[in-house]
Amino acid sequence: MNFLPLIWLIPLLPLAGFVINGLFGKRWLPRGAVAVVACGAVLLSLVIVIGSVAELADTEALSAAALQGGLTVNTDLPRVRQLQWEWIATGTLSVQWSYALDPLSAVMLLVVTGVGFLIHIYSIGYMAHEEGFARFFAYLNLFMAMMLVLVLADSFLVMFVGWEGVGLCSYLLIGFNYRDMFDAGRNMSCADAGRKAFLVNRIGDYGFMMGMLLIWVTFGTLSFEPIFAAVQGTGAVGGGLLTVMALLLFVGAIGKSAQVPLHVWLPDAMAGPTPVSALIHAATMVTAGVYMVCRCAALFAASPTAMATVAGTGALTAILAAVIGCTQFDIKKVLAYSTVSQLGYMFLAAGVGAFSFAIFHVMTHAFFKALLFLGAGSVIHAMSGERDIRKMGRLRGALPWTFSTFFIAGLAIAGIPPLAGFFSKDSILAAAFARRPDLWLIGAFTAGLTAFYVWRLVFLTFFNTDRVDEDTRRHLHESPWTMRTPLLVLALLSVIGGFAGVPRFLADTVGGGGEAIGHWLAPVFEEAGVGGGMGALDGAGARSTPAGVAVAGPGSAGGHGAATAAGSSAGHAISATTEWGLMLSSVAIGLLGLGAAWRFYATESAIPARITSSLGAAYRLAADRFRIDELYQAVILRPFRFLCAFSEAVDRFVIDLTVNVVGIVIEILGHMLKLFQTGSVRAYALSFFVGVVALLSWLLFL
Repeated sequence: MNFLPLIWLIPLLPLAGFVINGLFGKRWLPRGAVAVVACGAVLLSLVIVIGSVAELADTEALSAAALQGGLTVNTDLPRVRQLQWEWIATGTLSVQWSYALDPLSAVMLLVVTGVGFLIHIYSIGYMAHEEGFARFFAYLNLFMAMMLVLVLADSFLVMFVGWEGVGLCSYLLIGFNYRDMFDAGRNMSCADAGRKAFLVNRIGDYGFMMGMLLIWVTFGTLSFEPIFAAVQGTGAVGGGLLTVMALLLFVGAIGKSAQVPLHVWLPDAMAGPTPVSALIHAATMVTAGVYMVCRCAALFAASPTAMATVAGTGALTAILAAVIGCTQFDIKKVLAYSTVSQLGYMFLAAGVGAFSFAIFHVMTHAFFKALLFLGAGSVIHAMSGERDIRKMGRLRGALPWTFSTFFIAGLAIAGIPPLAGFFSKDSILAAAFARRPDLWLIGAFTAGLTAFYVWRLVFLTFFNTDRVDEDTRRHLHESPWTMRTPLLVLALLSVIGGFAGVPRFLADTVGGGGEAIGHWLAPVFEEAGVGGGMGALDGAGARSTPAGVAVAGPGSAGGHGAATAAGSSAGHAISATTEWGLMLSSVAIGLLGLGAAWRFYATESAIPARITSSLGAAYRLAADRFRIDELYQAVILRPFRFLCAFSEAVDRFVIDLTVNVVGIVIEILGHMLKLFQTGSVRAYALSFFVGVVALLSWLLFL
């Protein structure tokens, strides 16, 4: 069976699930049928994705697909483009609704459909007793459909449809329990949290739209291929104009991927059900910004200013969110700030030109972060809705499956080898060290904080003293198999997922190979005119990384590599010895953070209280999320509300009053004139005669 001609079904199947459950689920379909429709739609999409990716990697299958109608195949990239229809044709603007499958979109499709399917299965057990069961799965399917449109899009405008679609679905899913007045962690209603996510994302989306408009005005098209080809043309477009385009698009990525200063919506999104948190944070919406930047690698790499902005924003976000995460006690809020921090890592990688490393971390992060969120949901489910880790402790005995899988996810995100997070995090740090040592310091410190706050969460939840109240302790129970099975699969992926990106210098010590995902993604970034962050050893033994960074292989003496990105300067090379040192230091930093968490929180200890007391106002500021929300309230919302109140006062006391006074005057004049309107012809004739006499007398007098 040929799967490539069926890629149009990948987003359509979840969309069909949305329509079926949305129209018929509540009244005519039992819950079992709703679950089968929702999960079956995503499973079928996953099967088509797997088959299509397998054919994409097969030269013979690609050649056969080239003979299929409606497909444009580039066997060298490899890339398959499928035209659906001429969507917009007006004036000079022509936009085709088309999908494209290449190695970059293939990785994202596997992550979105694979992890998304597991979250759907988990949701069957987690949402079993919810009143809006069919509505929830309808929204979940729509979310999947929009994300798949975004990933498969072959132009900015088609991508924008998916981009806006996931924003809408985030609003619907975060505010799913709209009758619940307050979120336990922030005194914010679910509906308010959904609105906040929607509005903050609209700010970023405005930048995305302006970027699209500038691109269309400049290039006369919104399709990716001709735009990126023109960018690579020397002197085709001014560097300043490219910088503006890239920065406007990055504003959209800042909003969607919750980077400073638009990160404030993501922690409050925890008001939504836990499966929603896992889907948003691990596999779909928040990775959309990273994917867009990597898809536009040619555009960003052509502007050193844009690249520096992306890297700096990512580094700032990573460390800021990590510091906040160390002070939170809501189990989901800790993981939310962890997501913000890890997204910063991804943008740091993209900003130093390591686009492949950014995508690699998107993949591994999807595994262990989905596992962490679903594990947290299992804990909340067992604790009857309790989310404060200060009210937990010693849960590992009552929740053995949850504890075991959560333990694995904690090791993975802490960067402990050989789990998935170790390889992707180490790759990013190595690229940052080669290009921006200052950012490497921030990244390394953030890695230590990440290990600390995640294992602080693990120890306070599953170890330490028993702080669970007696009634809750009596009802503690492990989650059903519909919830446990996805945890086990994600735990396995968190263990083995990183082997897709074993560094070449490390793989060569055990027989060669390595960097499978780097080789898979290399054609995409080479076509874009940039290195990807992972590449094959060249004749000198150096491993090419984007923006001119060359990482030396075994036996290499280092030196300088030629710039590989448009607009970049010559990069540097790091030796295999240096890479070994960086890797060992990365592991040591992770173990240091884990050890500190064990020392402070594995058992009852007075150390955290003493540290908190000694830090004083600094700790309280971090615990209050640096009062960024309050800053926005003071600087933006309160002046806006004052302006609204002032406008209302002007409307009421100036405009309305003026209109009312004019109306009253006219009404009075009307009543006065009414006295002369008797309806008697004799009276009118007399009035006319008197008027004529008066007028003539006045004229004669003059």
